[in-house]
Amino acid sequence: MTDVTGTPGPAPHDATEHTRAANAAVRAALPLDDPADDERNERGLVAAHRSLRIPSEVRPERIVWDADQWGFLAEGPAPPTVNPSLWRQSRLNSRHGLFRLAERIWQVRGYDISNISFVAGDTGWIVIDPLTSSETARAARDLLFEHAGERPIRAVIYTHSHADHFAGVLGVVPRADVEEGRVPVIAPQGFLEAAVFENVIAGPAMQRRAQYMYGNLLPAGPRGAVGSGLGQTLPRAGVASLVAPTELVTHTGQEMTIDGVRIVFQYTPDTEAPAEMNFHFPDLRALCTAENCTSVMHNLYTPRGAQVRDALAWSKYIHECLRMWGDESDLSFASHNWPRFGRDEIRHYLAAQRDLYRYLHDQTMRLANHGLTPIEIAEELDLPPSLAHEFAGRGYYGTVSHNAKAVYQKYLGWFDGNPAHLQPLPPTESSRRYVEYMGGADAVLARARIDAAAGEYRWVAQVVNHVVFADPDNAEARALQAEVLEQLGYQAESGPWRNFYLTGAHELRHPVVGGGPGGPVGGFVAGLTVEWIFDLFGVRLNGPAADGVSLGINWVFPDTGERRVLRVENCAVHHHEGADADVDATLTIPRLVLNGVLARTTTVADGLASGEIVIDGDADALLRFFALLDEPTSGFAIVTP
Repeated sequence: MTDVTGTPGPAPHDATEHTRAANAAVRAALPLDDPADDERNERGLVAAHRSLRIPSEVRPERIVWDADQWGFLAEGPAPPTVNPSLWRQSRLNSRHGLFRLAERIWQVRGYDISNISFVAGDTGWIVIDPLTSSETARAARDLLFEHAGERPIRAVIYTHSHADHFAGVLGVVPRADVEEGRVPVIAPQGFLEAAVFENVIAGPAMQRRAQYMYGNLLPAGPRGAVGSGLGQTLPRAGVASLVAPTELVTHTGQEMTIDGVRIVFQYTPDTEAPAEMNFHFPDLRALCTAENCTSVMHNLYTPRGAQVRDALAWSKYIHECLRMWGDESDLSFASHNWPRFGRDEIRHYLAAQRDLYRYLHDQTMRLANHGLTPIEIAEELDLPPSLAHEFAGRGYYGTVSHNAKAVYQKYLGWFDGNPAHLQPLPPTESSRRYVEYMGGADAVLARARIDAAAGEYRWVAQVVNHVVFADPDNAEARALQAEVLEQLGYQAESGPWRNFYLTGAHELRHPVVGGGPGGPVGGFVAGLTVEWIFDLFGVRLNGPAADGVSLGINWVFPDTGERRVLRVENCAVHHHEGADADVDATLTIPRLVLNGVLARTTTVADGLASGEIVIDGDADALLRFFALLDEPTSGFAIVTP
């Protein structure tokens, strides 16, 4: 293995006796040979490529999606370096191909972390959730066309506001077909706002943390990435776009007929996403549960970072869905994993998912009301056997541990009530003092090695982290921390937890060297309103550097007819529609040019030189404003200071 500087570094280690014993206990406790999910996963298979490697549209020499890398999962039982329950889940998720779920309903799985589904209308296809990248979506569409017939796309449905369910839209339909009204794009109300705030406002931080969560920096293999539980991983460097919806679902019971297919919607905001919806095909007796019911315990808080989800609302919406359509469905399919077939199986599945999120909510708050803190609740809370024995409720993606903390945070926030925790020292300073109190780094490491040999990996990771943060150049501490994180990863049933642990170990052994600027994906910029772009400017403003600065700029967008005033006062950005007289300058800039500046395909200087950008007034005001904007970092440190 080679680090980012090209220097060979330590290879991953094997599982210790403690990890082997932990994984053997999982194997003994669960019916991992139960064939039910294998049968569901294979049912309706029409076609599959023997080899599946999808190249980039922009750089064909790069592979956006490599399904072949997961071939090792079919080679036998789980090795000691992988939790056998996660191995089972990843083997199921690595299956790729075209499946016919019902007379008019088709699905392509394993071409992305998510599923893309197709419904045959009277004259064409309805697309549900067009994946993460244009490349993967187009490849899935082509597979459908090859085996089920090439017909026009009549509509696209986004089930919710996460990028792996909409960003590949241009792989199935041209943008012009949407903008000129030929192909409607249907989404839940609030979709665009939620997509922007998650993928743009907090995008750089989430993108970096997602590298840990989805294991994109790890090689696939028994000592590396095996999958994320919800799917395998994210496509790499594909073309991602944001095409705004043209029709919104605003309430439960709303009905549409698209190309002869009747659809009834259930509006489910603040569940798995801030904007989400389930829907039912009454004439086909088929239910799409979006990402509200998948074959995992989902995240109430996602480790890559996002708003905490409402477990109570989530459970109530599943209950409503069960009451509305549980008796009216012979097929239930979702945006991830595999379908359920038959009325009784679907009712059982929906009820178990409903009770899973309700239990996490109610029992967390019961314990909180007894005075337990988030960490204490996470240690005490377990699922009852009736839920723990459901594979679709296992912690392959979310976990009881971090979901309980999420419920606590939703109601009570980050503070556990102990005044000693109101204003702790920052990690580096507190770590230096911890190490000093414990007798110095050598003393800490000597005791930590004893505990590591005894299999006390959680404690060793917690203690040695202080040595790493007190002295990030301490090679012995980094090596020991990497070893224990690795063993924790090998034991993890959750795909994201495994990926976090192993990526942390990898970066301790192969240090990150800087990182380029992080910003909005080019394909997303076109979907932003001017108001959201100016909100993004506010997030980028370096407040301390703006001390004493007061400036105002009128912005005129001649291609859209919009006008907006932006001001910097008291180290903050504020803005409104219109134009003010008392400004420093008026900037005339086409919206398309601003999109290019944000996506880094052009610069303000280029626009001024070409005459596309015109400044009336104090040109330095614009330069002063842009000089105050930070460029977020894409490769910031996580396991070191």
